[in-house]
Amino acid sequence: MAAYSDTVIDHFENPRNAGEMDSPDGEATVRNPVCGDRMQVMLRIEDGRIAKMQWLTRGCPPAIATSSWTSEHVEGWTLAEAETLTREAIAEGIGGLPKDKVHCSVLAADALKRAIADYRTRTA
Repeated sequence: MAAYSDTVIDHFENPRNAGEMDSPDGEATVRNPVCGDRMQVMLRIEDGRIAKMQWLTRGCPPAIATSSWTSEHVEGWTLAEAETLTREAIAEGIGGLPKDKVHCSVLAADALKRAIADYRTRTA
């Protein structure tokens, strides 16, 4: 795993907030059909803010690392703030990704945004 940053390695070896959430307020699952990575994001929303993000990811080390990093990063953010989190910001936050692994940051950003959209649909 020498091509990965210390942050990617840390989040892969010591994932944060992994696991299924009982009765999430919003959730979404995204897949990459090319590599087969699958990421499920579950959110607990309190007072318009992300109180907790949990995730289940099946994929390569960067897919797990982007899930873990994102879950820590967005805690306490408003939904509007979280919706602005880009794949570029995720990739930068974990110390960069090789070109063939950039799709992992795309999955994390997309799953988060879709989980927020699911929450908004449920509470509309």
